[in-house]
Amino acid sequence: MVDALGNPLTLLLSPGQAHDLLCADAFLPTLAADTLIADKAFDADARVLDRLAAANKTAVIPSKSHRTQPRPLDRDLYKARHLIENFFCKLKQFRAIATRYDKTARNFLAAIHFAACCIWLN
Repeated sequence: MVDALGNPLTLLLSPGQAHDLLCADAFLPTLAADTLIADKAFDADARVLDRLAAANKTAVIPSKSHRTQPRPLDRDLYKARHLIENFFCKLKQFRAIATRYDKTARNFLAAIHFAACCIWLN
């Protein structure tokens, strides 16, 4: 999760084969912002959208193509999602992270935290 400037706020490491919603279960309760901007993977009523609505938070998430009634989407606000992708690009500038040199998840997450600190300092 990143803030409005693209700086990292929460870093979670999940298995490579796991869906993004597993991480959403962990970081949604700690979400301090009033708006969540995410991609189509987070278009889940019970796990994301209903929980955000109960907390009076806005979800800017495009509807999946299989929805019978697509939800309205603020396209201008959704354009800010590129900050998340920019953070991943900055993170992958660190060679050890881009190629996953570390064998254990603990060491890999530590390297990501170190890289995130460097990104914050710049």
